[in-house]
Amino acid sequence: MDESLIPNIVDFIGQIDPFNLLPASVLKDVASCISITYLGRGDQIQFSEDSNEQYLYIIRTGSMEQRKPDGVLRSKMGPEDLFGFTFLAPLKNAREGYTATAIENTLLYLVPHSKLQKLTKKHQEFSESISSGAQSRLRSALNVVWSNKDKGLFLKKVSDVAHSQVAVVDVDMSIQQVAKEMRDTCRSFTAVVKQQGKIVGLITDRDLTKRVIADGVDIQLPVSKVMTSPAITISPDDLVFKAASLMMEYNIRSLPIAKGDEVIGLLTSSHLVQKHRMQAIFLIEKLKYSETVEALAQLTPERQAIFEALVEGKVNSEIIGQLMTMIMDGYNRRLLQMAEDKFGPPPCDFNWIVAGSHARNEIHMLSDQDSALILTNSATDEDKAYFAKFAQFVTDSLDLCGFPNCSGHYMASNTKWCQTLSVWKEFYSKWVSNPQYSMLMNVSVFLEVRSLYGNESLSAELQKHLHQLIQDERQFLPSLVNDAVRVQPPLGIFNKLVLEKGGNNTQTLNIKKYALNLIVDLARIYGLAVGCSGSGTRERFEYAVEKKLLVENDFKDIIEAFYFLTQVRFDHQLTSLRAGLVPDNHMDPSMISSFERKHLKDVFRIISNMQEASKLRFSHY
Repeated sequence: MDESLIPNIVDFIGQIDPFNLLPASVLKDVASCISITYLGRGDQIQFSEDSNEQYLYIIRTGSMEQRKPDGVLRSKMGPEDLFGFTFLAPLKNAREGYTATAIENTLLYLVPHSKLQKLTKKHQEFSESISSGAQSRLRSALNVVWSNKDKGLFLKKVSDVAHSQVAVVDVDMSIQQVAKEMRDTCRSFTAVVKQQGKIVGLITDRDLTKRVIADGVDIQLPVSKVMTSPAITISPDDLVFKAASLMMEYNIRSLPIAKGDEVIGLLTSSHLVQKHRMQAIFLIEKLKYSETVEALAQLTPERQAIFEALVEGKVNSEIIGQLMTMIMDGYNRRLLQMAEDKFGPPPCDFNWIVAGSHARNEIHMLSDQDSALILTNSATDEDKAYFAKFAQFVTDSLDLCGFPNCSGHYMASNTKWCQTLSVWKEFYSKWVSNPQYSMLMNVSVFLEVRSLYGNESLSAELQKHLHQLIQDERQFLPSLVNDAVRVQPPLGIFNKLVLEKGGNNTQTLNIKKYALNLIVDLARIYGLAVGCSGSGTRERFEYAVEKKLLVENDFKDIIEAFYFLTQVRFDHQLTSLRAGLVPDNHMDPSMISSFERKHLKDVFRIISNMQEASKLRFSHY
């Protein structure tokens, strides 16, 4: 190569991910190994397994398209795009075949795989980013984004900080037997009480002192006489922030960590104090003690400030979603309590449920309200009139606090979505047995719900009814799949336009419609197929893996794609907020960096592949 070209090549590749991760001296060495190829329109790259050398291709000028062996368009590429990753795969059967054709005069830089392999051994970050697998490249991208690993105690998962030494006892054991069990279980200060495998209570060493010794209670009595019941528990995947909030709300010092009814650990207030000086006053605490809607609304800037700080601090997107959901829960619960104060005690049992991103614990700055009311079957017309006023107050007040009304009117204030349990069951039965498009629109909103306030057994019974319906109506899931794949991810970002599979070019990328929603839809389908009771995207995919409906590697691919997309969306929202603009889901392709564009292509391909796999898997489910 003419050495006079090397500085220009170094400048060019030094701006492209992942070569921008390499030191300048290494870039110069890479540039000296690059060969240059010119392609005329219609010329193809001939990939051959028997070739002595394989290359990674970098488009300098021009444009190319990739097609699969069956002729289906795989992607279109322009300047700064790379291809040839799959031929880095060590196994031939892991390599994805395609042809690459120039659609205009094109200049390519060719980097020998032998050179790349040497670089991957010396530069770990580069190695992960240049990996042949999309999953590894996305994980590497997220590691770059979430570079600060120490985010403080309260943004960690409960399972990361709690201890596993906790005594588990039976409800019929005597107080003395329980005390001995606590002593013998690594000096456990707390015992979780079970009855027929179900967690029914909790007792601590403080309880034994105050309720037994101080009052002279017979230690041969069953522990059920002095335990705290019901026991409040927390999931291992919940944030320590949520645990601290629960402790303050219920004035408790110990929280069992449970996965279903399996006790896997314990978190205590003293444990938290040992690891962190709890001096912060949480926004959620302020919400609990706000006396008026106006006071709640005045806290909205704090909510935005928390979001901005989390995104700017590179906290991972899953935790941001959980934390923002806890804040929305706090607003919602406080307003429900205000509604009871305003209109009087509820005349009958009810359950306020949330849906959509709120139910999935994936709240962000664009999230609107999705809610409904389930009333006990004995509810009268007079009761319904009460809840109509009750719900209108709550949804209007949430809107004032920065949580917009749902544009589709899927809210409890809409009398259509304030019904008795029996009517809700009729809704679900009609939707599942007659999966027409309009009905799928309704059911998709309420296929993920979470109890927020009131009698949780009402929503639990409704969910049980839904899962039984899906088992009985075998055509429902295939219909849901067909509806979900109507929208497909773009082929990529090309010449500053978003190239859609239908052949259209758009000026912006709607990251919600053409990416995030598609993964949420797939998670919903897989979760329903295996009867998952949870609503979270990750939770549903994990349960599908557990039930052998989804293989582990496909799960890792799709969840890495989901987190990358969520992070890109959060960054876009932060940019808008900082500019004083109203955030949205529309991204200008000209503002998408080389780093993001490269990984978005991986994401789109992962989604497309899973859509195709879902059509095959559920076609005769």
